[in-house]
Amino acid sequence: MFRRHKTKFLLLVLALVAMIVFPLAARAMTYQVQPGDSLWQIARRFGTSIASLKSSNNLSSDIIYPGQNLYIPDGAAANTPDYSPLKKQIEDYLAGQQGTYGVYFKDIISGQSFGINADTPLPAASTVKLPAVLFINHLVAQGKLDWQQKLIYNSATDYQGGSGILQFSVKDGDRLTLRTLTTQAITTSDNIAYNMLRNFVGKGSIAGFMQGLGGQTVFPNGQNLSTARDMATYVQAALDFAKVNPDGRRLLDDMANGIYNEGIPLQIPDDVTVAHKEGFIWGSPGDVGVVFGSRPFIVTVLSQGVEDPDQGFANIATITKMMYDYQEKLTRNQ
Repeated sequence: MFRRHKTKFLLLVLALVAMIVFPLAARAMTYQVQPGDSLWQIARRFGTSIASLKSSNNLSSDIIYPGQNLYIPDGAAANTPDYSPLKKQIEDYLAGQQGTYGVYFKDIISGQSFGINADTPLPAASTVKLPAVLFINHLVAQGKLDWQQKLIYNSATDYQGGSGILQFSVKDGDRLTLRTLTTQAITTSDNIAYNMLRNFVGKGSIAGFMQGLGGQTVFPNGQNLSTARDMATYVQAALDFAKVNPDGRRLLDDMANGIYNEGIPLQIPDDVTVAHKEGFIWGSPGDVGVVFGSRPFIVTVLSQGVEDPDQGFANIATITKMMYDYQEKLTRNQ
């Protein structure tokens, strides 16, 4: 009899422990440090203190590193933001603009996201250079390629005017490293660099990589079309790669130091890092990237039927500023 009561008591205790511990575990979370983060920013973002962060993670100093996982104490990040007001604000703004815009937003902390025409196929233009260069990074990380490997320029297959600096200097037979070509493809959006990379690994291989990441609209009928949702998938993939590979962090740094900044970064404060890749063909400005504000977020915008490219990029900048202001307000209200 006593043994049965003892067993029931132990089961009751275990049940109570489960009721207390499991909800706490459900609320607890970890946060992976992003480039540019500080303990002060992370504490502010999650509504906790630097002391609590240091204590919960056994940190003896304020030094943290990109890719480092930090335990967030007190379930501070359990609150799920409501992004419906932000979505409506953007929809109302775009209702007064010419053309079609595909927009995708993702809060990196909570994973909350929303889209506007997010699955509408639209011209990718040079934003496609991001997944292509990410593919090269993966091949190097797997040991299948080497950054110092050189490709030979052939004007018959590689030349293209427009964006980039190689068109003014490269000659048939010139040899350029993969490192040089990937850097130019991102920082100056160099068309020749992209063509050399694409011709080297094969457009089909790049397409397969994009599909493997989750892309749904990948070169349909051979056209360079994508969607805002797919492009956000590739930006997230770049972030994920940077968490485990130094070359990925270098890719983000290239994205943060490009020469074209008419879109996503235009209205963001100068002290906030923005890693992005713009694209443009006539009537279709686009930009995809991540804004490392107090509450980082992914933003991708593609478009079509926009007669004034300056206004198109200005619209992208305005949309991004709406997102940034909303995120900063969330941080202040925590």
